[in-house]
Amino acid sequence: MPKLTIQSMKNPAVTIHRRALKREKLVYIACANKPKRYPHGRSRIAYIGTTKAGASRIAASAAAKARELLADHGVGQLDFFVVGCAPRQKVETWRKLERGLILTFKYLFGEPPVGNTQGKRMKWRDELEYFTRSRLESVVKKYS
Repeated sequence: MPKLTIQSMKNPAVTIHRRALKREKLVYIACANKPKRYPHGRSRIAYIGTTKAGASRIAASAAAKARELLADHGVGQLDFFVVGCAPRQKVETWRKLERGLILTFKYLFGEPPVGNTQGKRMKWRDELEYFTRSRLESVVKKYS
């Protein structure tokens, strides 16, 4: 009986940095290695999410979203980036940030990221009271 071939990957499957462990409530952006086509351009951003549970939720989301997001032709890798903001009393700032990023993405590219189920009919509320439009746009463009 012939021996089985062992295959190992050159790059890590999941990398978690210390910065992600410092906060519990944060926003994360999933970027594909190949840009996806949207009505107003192309972007590598495939998903924008939020968590109250910290880095463990990001890992769970990576596992859950991987099958759906990696199904597109040419997409072989997803990178997850943490985006955060300063806390404010009695305001769920991480949720405001996620909503602001999704709305900014929709404004720039015509529709929400392909992995987001929410956002198609989302409208601006008070997100611009907490963040400037230019800073939201710069974050979205950075990862696009």
